[in-house]
Amino acid sequence: MSDRLVLSHMGLVTSPSQSPDSAIAPTIHAHGLKLSLGSGDNAVEILRGIDLVVPRGQTLALLGPSGSGKSSLMAVLSGLERAGAGSLTVAGQDFARLDEDALARARRGRIGVVLQAFHLLPTMTALENVATPLELAGTPDAHVRAAAELTAVGLGHRLSHYPAQLSGGEQQRVAIARALAPRPELVFADEPTGNLDARTGAQIVDLLFARRAEAGSTLLIITHDEALARQCERVVTLADGRIASDTLAAHDVSDTVG
Repeated sequence: MSDRLVLSHMGLVTSPSQSPDSAIAPTIHAHGLKLSLGSGDNAVEILRGIDLVVPRGQTLALLGPSGSGKSSLMAVLSGLERAGAGSLTVAGQDFARLDEDALARARRGRIGVVLQAFHLLPTMTALENVATPLELAGTPDAHVRAAAELTAVGLGHRLSHYPAQLSGGEQQRVAIARALAPRPELVFADEPTGNLDARTGAQIVDLLFARRAEAGSTLLIITHDEALARQCERVVTLADGRIASDTLAAHDVSDTVG
């Protein structure tokens, strides 16, 4: 799933202009999402009726243990898996009604992804990893834009280095630059510190939040780390394919959402 997620975003383009209505609408509006694997008596329910509304610009953690449905929900919300039932609008696009080609177009420029294993292209430099998707999409001055984004994540001196020449923290910084360069409306970060030591992980989280704020993006962090989840404005806990709790963080308001 991770490789597919990266490849689906290699055609990043600048987000289209938004109407006033789309600027007010939530980034994500999901109702009754269900997902099953298999069919008939062998069907296994993965998502069991997810209702989720995420306002624009919010930072939200999807928290839960392995097998709770976090990754499956991320796949559905990003348009890589189609729910078996329910409605889903993401960044103003009706994901439930779009075919595969239309979903791919709808994701471009609207959704950025940061993954645990970085998934940089090993034969490309840091600059090329960030610039190539923009070039393929016809973004003007792609290399200039990529260099500026890499400088913003502290890698202005590493533009010509290949992934194998970079530390894990540096590779994740490149991945953040790649995800945020198109200024997407929505960013998914799937266990972004999972392959990093605690000190480097904390730096990456701070950087991710800072770059997200600069871009004005909505951020969903998929994690099993409660400490990381508490840094978000809102924490949605999944258990057995359902939302077990939905709370605003203590630094915001500690009441249950919705």
